[in-house]
Amino acid sequence: MYWPQRDAQTIRRMRRQLLGWYDACKRDLPWRRSRDPYAIWVSEIMLQQTRVAVVVERYQTFLDRFPSLLALAGAPEQEVLAMWSGLGYYRRARMLHKAAQFVVEHRAGSLPATAGDLRQLSGIGSYTAAAIASIAHGEPVAVVDGNVERVLCRVQGWQATGRAGAAALRRKVEIMAGQLLEHERPGDFNQAMMELGATLCAPKNPQCLLCPLAQDCVTRGEHKTPGRPKMLSREIGCALALRDGPLPGPRNREVLLEQRPETNSVMPGLWQLPMLLEAEVPEDALRMTVRHAIMQVNYYVRVRNVEEAEVARLTAAEGQRRWVALPDAATMALTGLARKVLSRAHLLPRLLAEAIARRSPVDVV
Repeated sequence: MYWPQRDAQTIRRMRRQLLGWYDACKRDLPWRRSRDPYAIWVSEIMLQQTRVAVVVERYQTFLDRFPSLLALAGAPEQEVLAMWSGLGYYRRARMLHKAAQFVVEHRAGSLPATAGDLRQLSGIGSYTAAAIASIAHGEPVAVVDGNVERVLCRVQGWQATGRAGAAALRRKVEIMAGQLLEHERPGDFNQAMMELGATLCAPKNPQCLLCPLAQDCVTRGEHKTPGRPKMLSREIGCALALRDGPLPGPRNREVLLEQRPETNSVMPGLWQLPMLLEAEVPEDALRMTVRHAIMQVNYYVRVRNVEEAEVARLTAAEGQRRWVALPDAATMALTGLARKVLSRAHLLPRLLAEAIARRSPVDVV
């Protein structure tokens, strides 16, 4: 017992106050309107390392295209990656797709109902398994993500020192989360803890006066945390090469895309704009500049207009290349940088939604 000073009455009060606050103040997020294990699974995978606002934009579109686990399992991987484009960390999409195929093949299309069984699937760790099991099935198992860890560390005034200290702290947090869990409403309680960390008990400037746990919090404010790794910076250039398609009209123009080799450790198989040999771009050829972060690197990207005849001279070939009609490009598995550039160049607006509307979901039997 890591907090013997908290008696049963105090624990009950903390649960009651937290759930009361959640019922009154929770954000209306689309995945909270469902108890479908598949939909909850998709949302939890999307929310890993991705801002809620970004997931809100993409979640329903993904489910419209793959409304069931069977539909997802039956889709080609490139189509799944195309629908994931913009969310980043594409390994999550691949593992989600692979796990769906495993469930169809070995479990008759039915997701496991317990956290222990869910952890056996590709891409599902302890946190995701607990979230799905508690929210969809009411299993009394606590979730511990970064938000929950921050809340409980502040409540207790805990800090970690060094790698060994961080591991011990994590274990204390997991035990405390399990002790505090409300077994009658485990899904709501877990979401309340995460919601508190995401909205009021933020890393900087926590809103302690509004916090339902302030009465029982030792810290009541910011606490010392390990420093984040410093972001690296790198300057690169990419080519925006366009040409007229076989049919007249701006919507039939084609863009040159290049597929990243499957052997690449980052974003294998995704389609990108060709990279320039030189990061410096003459002023009269510069289309735009963008900043794009991938993991711990900030890329400052100069985008150059390149004529078809100049592509070979100005770019470094890294993979298979293809001229693609812009409406088709909108449905491909593009890298986040490629989609950002094409969108800011006003070459992809509304095309993805229109293309999806023209295609029926994968048939399932």
